[in-house]
Amino acid sequence: MEQLDYNLLFRWFVGLSMDAPVWDVRVFTKNRERLLAGDVAAKFLAAVLEQPRVKALLSDEPFSVDGTLIEAWASVKSFWPKDGSGEPPGPGRNGERDFHGEKRSSETHASTSDPEARLYRKGNGQPAKLAFIGHALMENRHALVVDVRLTATTGLAEREAAVAMVEAIPGRHRITVGADKAYDTKDFVANMRSLGAAPHVAQNTSNRPLGHRRPDHPPSRLCRVLAHSQCASKKSSAGSREPACAKRVIAVRRVSVGCSP
Repeated sequence: MEQLDYNLLFRWFVGLSMDAPVWDVRVFTKNRERLLAGDVAAKFLAAVLEQPRVKALLSDEPFSVDGTLIEAWASVKSFWPKDGSGEPPGPGRNGERDFHGEKRSSETHASTSDPEARLYRKGNGQPAKLAFIGHALMENRHALVVDVRLTATTGLAEREAAVAMVEAIPGRHRITVGADKAYDTKDFVANMRSLGAAPHVAQNTSNRPLGHRRPDHPPSRLCRVLAHSQCASKKSSAGSREPACAKRVIAVRRVSVGCSP
């Protein structure tokens, strides 16, 4: 809503003239649950992909998948034990609370601001944050996003979402799917092959090799970079945080670099 006050591109997209007043935030809040329940964002993406000018650009064979961490719009201060225990915060509206020495996990704690958010650490040495994982499926010819998902943060979320998105591709013709080394597992490769997809997965050299597999072609590596840039661009344009009221907002962006495995 704040962007509508000064961003002309946002105003053009929603149909507001330069001097038209912006809607009160309560208008959006009132319809928020209806928009989420109706899955309007997914229907909007489907309608865009059905446009003749867009369909002419889509490829039905080479694809790439990637996931990105989306920080929830909830503070770690709201991450409290589910049984109601724990020391109360300090005085004031946003009182301080010392978490040092306290073991916290999504199994025993939950956010009071966003109960669906889970505590997740992206890697060793990285801080744990309340977050979700966004997933994108991109066709490689014109780098167009054709499917997106948002899931809870689990160790299997990226691969499970990728399988679901590939399974939803119309038809059962032979396709290729590029992915980074986070997808380099025996189960994911087997699932891709069972769906008639040739996995072009970057090898995770820290683990044992999976045996015979199609080589990681340079074009597939380029398309994985583009898929990752799609996720990064959405995060940068949205401020890298995903408010609870916008968990299903979908961005469709064309990149002017085409590639195919």
